[in-house]
Amino acid sequence: MAIQHRRLGKHGVLVSNLCLGTMNFGWYTDEKESFRIMDRALELGINFFDTADTYGWGNQQGDTEIIIGKWFALGGGRRQAVVLATKVYNPVTRKENKPEPNTDSRGLSAMKIKKHCENSLRRLQTDWIDIYQMHHIDRECPWDEIWQAFGSLICQGKVVYAGSSNFAAWDIATACQEAWKRNLTGLVSEQSIYNLLNRTIELEVIPACRYYGLGLIPWSPLAGGLLAGMKGKITAGRRTDANIKKTAEQKKDQLQKYQSLCEKIGEEPAIVALAWLLHNPVVTAPIIGPRTVEQLESAIRATQIKLDKEILQKLDEIFPGPGGEAPKPYAW
Repeated sequence: MAIQHRRLGKHGVLVSNLCLGTMNFGWYTDEKESFRIMDRALELGINFFDTADTYGWGNQQGDTEIIIGKWFALGGGRRQAVVLATKVYNPVTRKENKPEPNTDSRGLSAMKIKKHCENSLRRLQTDWIDIYQMHHIDRECPWDEIWQAFGSLICQGKVVYAGSSNFAAWDIATACQEAWKRNLTGLVSEQSIYNLLNRTIELEVIPACRYYGLGLIPWSPLAGGLLAGMKGKITAGRRTDANIKKTAEQKKDQLQKYQSLCEKIGEEPAIVALAWLLHNPVVTAPIIGPRTVEQLESAIRATQIKLDKEILQKLDEIFPGPGGEAPKPYAW
């Protein structure tokens, strides 16, 4: 393996098998380094970029989209070379915004979808979003309204595909069935937390993605850095977070066994964690969130190695999953 361009689930669009996550842009990574990371990603063959309207916690929400927009504005075919994904659902707080309940609340109303899409397009300095993802499920808003809004944006050429994030399996099924009733493509992808320490989606979300043809885009593939190895003093990044440190202490035995296994096979823990995800045929592209160009370049190694059955079995022993797909783990 190496950087490959594969179908997003059953759909025609081709994306790289690593997705560049931009959450750190404007937070742990300044604008200049963010530009370098995006340029290098394209050089390496990574054409799949993920962001969200809420990213930019270093200053204001939306700042990450602004950084990406400035990079697109440099020209040189940058925008045309990228399959761009962003999201809608959460509040977006900006200094220039006056209080408004649809913007200041969580949800997927038609008004919010339209308004947030227009704002993202402006910040991103682009005419279209390739994959517009619902950042969470809104079970109080009818699918009639949601799909009408997405259908309108697609007809206007402002959105190409619709995706989901943090959906339950039955939400994926409902969304797809309701879309098909309206002769819409429906969801093309699901972005969900998935890593060696959190394998819950193996019960139902992964089977739903397989059945409905969604590409799975795992977020937090390194579990907030816990699977990147805990040797040495951590002075930067999310591993300095108090909750991450607490979890590291709780999972100390597992993580030590994992570190030892990685040392035995001669690969960095972060690379093994990514490579493990890439062995799942439902996974299209794990989202990597490099803070530096060096971190980006090191992640490529995950696409170049193949873990044998013995290693995969040992990983299952260290990090046991739920026992397979529902209902077998809990029913006869």
